[in-house]
Amino acid sequence: MGTRKVLWGFANKFFTVGAVGLCISDRFVSVAPVRGSSMAPTLNPGKTKLLGMSTDDYVLLEKTCLNDYKFSHGDIVVFSSPSNHKERHIKRITALPGDWIGIRKSYDMLKVPEGHCWVEGDNSSSSMDSRSFGTIPLGLVQGRVTHIVWPPQRIGAIQRNTLQDN
Repeated sequence: MGTRKVLWGFANKFFTVGAVGLCISDRFVSVAPVRGSSMAPTLNPGKTKLLGMSTDDYVLLEKTCLNDYKFSHGDIVVFSSPSNHKERHIKRITALPGDWIGIRKSYDMLKVPEGHCWVEGDNSSSSMDSRSFGTIPLGLVQGRVTHIVWPPQRIGAIQRNTLQDN
């Protein structure tokens, strides 16, 4: 009888911690890997060797900004790809609803529609961003990057800047 009580107590605590953890990662914060070099030098500036293995940056995503879509120019966000919902991209917001954006390599101007934003990678030579697929709906944004949490030598806050600041 005692073993059953111990197992029930363990299972109860395990599921409680899991439910609380799931709620926190769904509503408040989570951790996401950064793949590729489109955000270099801010994220993944070069492959870091840790114990002889290459490692990508892992970042902390703050999700309370999604409540009212509170974003600013220069925020780095993670969003679902407009063309494939299973892909996630990480880019910097360069224009918000109502802003006018100049299209590079042409002389056209585009007004960002309400409920959308314009995103670009810091490393424009290897970035698939709004220059490829246009504005993205704010509803596809999954969170704002606030800190690098891995690898240990890169732990720290992300600085908000615009592409013109680089």
